[in-house]
Amino acid sequence: MSTLRRYFVAGLLVWIPLGITLWVLTLLVDMMDQSLLLLPASYRSDALFGFHVPGLGIILTVAIVLATGALAANFFGRKLLSLGHAILSRIPIVRSIYGGVKQISDTLFSPEGKAFRRAVLVRYPHGGAWTVALVTGTPEHEVAGILGDDQVSVFVPTTPNITAGFFLIVPRAETHPLEMSVDDALKYIISMGVAEPFHPPRPERLPSGTDPNPLPSPRM
Repeated sequence: MSTLRRYFVAGLLVWIPLGITLWVLTLLVDMMDQSLLLLPASYRSDALFGFHVPGLGIILTVAIVLATGALAANFFGRKLLSLGHAILSRIPIVRSIYGGVKQISDTLFSPEGKAFRRAVLVRYPHGGAWTVALVTGTPEHEVAGILGDDQVSVFVPTTPNITAGFFLIVPRAETHPLEMSVDDALKYIISMGVAEPFHPPRPERLPSGTDPNPLPSPRM
């Protein structure tokens, strides 16, 4: 019975990651195939070949994205996009959704953006525990005026669903930078600490049991 159980577990370890990967890829392909609805019915694969060809929407989606990028890169395109942005920013409800999503996308995908570029260790959920977090930026304006300038904003993903998590503002001195990439950090979190990326020990590595960022003494 133990042999059958071992074979069953070994089979699950093969099929679970493969099945989830195929499921995610199918969702992405189906979503991008929706772009084919922009074409006239006579130009779709159903009319041309007599059956639906999965994946053709990927080509059209990439073409639309590249064309939009080329438009946004020139002077007249920027003016046109600025006009569209101004119109959307004046529509109630739409401006709240569009403005928030645009700000997030600009932060994440802009070449000048620094969000999700570094992984650090932070104390969470209490002073005796550490977890891996991703740096999202530095507080400014009102928050910086209250907490001071030497703070960092971090996102702590949950395990195993890294799309959910917690936003924290912590003192920079209480973070510990990691050499692992953001991709490696996410794999480490998803695997619940099993798939830890290998990095050679640092020369300045602290002795075992030493706290790199001791907690400050409680105020009396």
